[in-house]
Amino acid sequence: MNQINPAKLHNSKWTAVKPINREKHFLVSEVEYDEEGNVISCVIESVLSKNEYSIDWRELKNEEKWAQGWKM
Repeated sequence: MNQINPAKLHNSKWTAVKPINREKHFLVSEVEYDEEGNVISCVIESVLSKNEYSIDWRELKNEEKWAQGWKM
């Protein structure tokens, strides 16, 4: 399981284990927090095409889907 600190999520780099629409490398471009500091929404952006995808930030913990940093 990938260790993620929600406060450091913005601008973190991720590699999709299985490419999404032929895109592998992503950057967390937008994170929205509530008053208690809990993540409400998370948007990742493809480095190559600049396409944006809204995801549940907890999915990034799944090592079968995501690798921390830009790898492979």
